[in-house]
Amino acid sequence: MPQAAFLPYLKQMGYLDGITMTICFVGSRKLSEQDDLGKSNWSYFVPNLKVYGFDADADACEEANMLAQSFPWQEEHFPLALSAEVGEKTLYVTKAPMCSSLYPPNEHFARRLKDLNSGVELWSLMGLDFTLQVETTTLDTFAQENNLGEIDFIKTDVQGADLDVLKGAARLLDAATLGVVAEVCYQPLYLGQPLFSDVDSYMRTIGFSLFTFGVATRGRGCSPLAPAKGLQQFLWGDALYLRDPLQPDYDPRFLSPEKLLKLACIAEVHGACDFCAELLEHLTLLHGENPRWNMTPAIREALCQFPKLAQDLDNLPIMQRLNSSEPSSPRFKA
Repeated sequence: MPQAAFLPYLKQMGYLDGITMTICFVGSRKLSEQDDLGKSNWSYFVPNLKVYGFDADADACEEANMLAQSFPWQEEHFPLALSAEVGEKTLYVTKAPMCSSLYPPNEHFARRLKDLNSGVELWSLMGLDFTLQVETTTLDTFAQENNLGEIDFIKTDVQGADLDVLKGAARLLDAATLGVVAEVCYQPLYLGQPLFSDVDSYMRTIGFSLFTFGVATRGRGCSPLAPAKGLQQFLWGDALYLRDPLQPDYDPRFLSPEKLLKLACIAEVHGACDFCAELLEHLTLLHGENPRWNMTPAIREALCQFPKLAQDLDNLPIMQRLNSSEPSSPRFKA
């Protein structure tokens, strides 16, 4: 994850005290060090961090729960297959368990592709091992039955079934969710799966804006020639969606001070420091008469760490707007 500019000062100065961040990971198998939240920007919310993980692989959940016992935050993983509805579906378990899906792998397409650096053929990972029938539920149903409350952020990584999971979380998304990272496919790696355009259309319809998306590629296995970097066919990637409550006529529920602060933090967790700054300024201008929500000191300290900005800090437009809006900017935490 990118280095944070504002989060360290929000933490130091007490603005995050009493702010609980609740996140859901759907497809929560621990694959690498990148899955260690303690080494990520989410760690700024510890100890007020709640994590709920879901994976159809019971063994992966058991391993994750064993690791979580030593974490200084609340984390629990549930061996459940989440989808758009409660019912029963076929789980297609692949040779590499991380590629398993509720959609059948597209053998004809996958056999044509390989990693041109390592030489690993995609079908060696996606090839079908066996199938089994699994019960599915929705995130909305689970949250209601287990009194999870509001979910601030959701990440899905379920091999083509991400849109189904998001549709099954419609109530949670509408009620409070501020950000989503969804794995999206640009090509049909699984038969019948929704593609990026389908996910993007749904997320925009329910009030989210696309911020960034990643791209993973593979080349054609039959070719002795490899395209230049970035010119291989796009296959999949993570798409970041955030609410943008500064748009005209946006739902006023997301303009509360706590929602604005959480959204700013989620934006910076994912590297959107500019949007974070914009939201912190807006929060201060709307609610800064209460020192609890006056972000001017944190913004000032964050910008001062950059020598070129520190030289003429008070002439920066953002600081001029903040300084002219209030006679003083007391620290929330001395």
